[in-house]
Amino acid sequence: SRWMQMTILGWFVLQLTDSAWLVVLVGFSASVPLLLLGLIGGYLADAVNRKWVMFGSQFAVLISSASMSFLLGTDLAEYWHSYIAAVIVGISWALEMPSRRSSMHDLLGSSGVTNGVALDAMGMSASRMAGPALAGILISVIGLTGAYVIVTIFISMASTLLLKFNLDQQTNTRLSNESILKNLVAGIKYVATERSLSIVILITVVMNMLMYPYMHLVPVIARDTLYAGPVLMGILMAGEGTGAMLGSFIIASATNIRYPNRLFLGGSLLAFVMLLTFSLSNWYAISLIALIILGLGASGFATMQGSIVMLASKKNMRGKALGVVSLAIGASPLGALLEGAIANREGPELALGMNAGLGIILICFTTIMILAMTKYKRSTDSY
Repeated sequence: SRWMQMTILGWFVLQLTDSAWLVVLVGFSASVPLLLLGLIGGYLADAVNRKWVMFGSQFAVLISSASMSFLLGTDLAEYWHSYIAAVIVGISWALEMPSRRSSMHDLLGSSGVTNGVALDAMGMSASRMAGPALAGILISVIGLTGAYVIVTIFISMASTLLLKFNLDQQTNTRLSNESILKNLVAGIKYVATERSLSIVILITVVMNMLMYPYMHLVPVIARDTLYAGPVLMGILMAGEGTGAMLGSFIIASATNIRYPNRLFLGGSLLAFVMLLTFSLSNWYAISLIALIILGLGASGFATMQGSIVMLASKKNMRGKALGVVSLAIGASPLGALLEGAIANREGPELALGMNAGLGIILICFTTIMILAMTKYKRSTDSY
């Protein structure tokens, strides 16, 4: 439902304003809460019952979605209402994600974490695949209002399922009695002292600042470059989710992943190469194939991101580390603003191409630095 919402809101703003910049601001509004609230989400994952964190976040989105449906149905909706709805979705995501990921470890233990995260990523990928495609079809068949009503129904169903979710969790009483700020700072310090966690955070910042903001410009490119309507636009936006679901399924099915760091870095690099291909394409078929392969790479990044963090973190620091991941994901709005400014001035294709090129350079540089540090460590250990 989240991806259906973002697709509908983006198309709504594009139709009303005909502005790439204002469309990008929808994505910015959804991403900025991650930057501001990601660490608080990590704190809540350790301090209070995760079930109620997830339910409260989902219920807030339900109220927002119902309100937006009413505004659209009564012709009172303005384009700026989309930003309010997107902010609420972003707040929910920032607070809910660390609790959801931490719950996997509670349910599956260390041995099942990688497969569990892969299944979670596969579910998210399925929503990224089906959500935009379904949104495009619904917009074409029953209009924006009808599409948003369907979204509201889906969210109400998800909220009901969460109420029936049983989670055996021991909350950290000592953590609950300490100041939030103290625990947030502790999370940042902890991640900074662990090399594997620091690398994950660095790549997460690069991916979310330079790669993922591309999704906000897909409706603009679909309409103005590829001459596609809402249905083909939805299918195009679903391309990345299709590839990501396939990649997540392969990872979830693997019995043993020997080199998670290689999968993490290699997937990130592949995603940027395909983003560059997408930015250069004027053919719908090539653009769709590029986004599908981009999704394959992104699945390696997304799955290994959560797995590495949970396996490398101490039990009492896991929520804090995942909160720092949410903070790193919060780099996305900064990238969206830069991308939107360039797209508004020079065109969306150039904006995506510049981001892709810079991303490729940074991923390659990080990989070289890791190899150099590993070689240096081995040489010093031999003495």
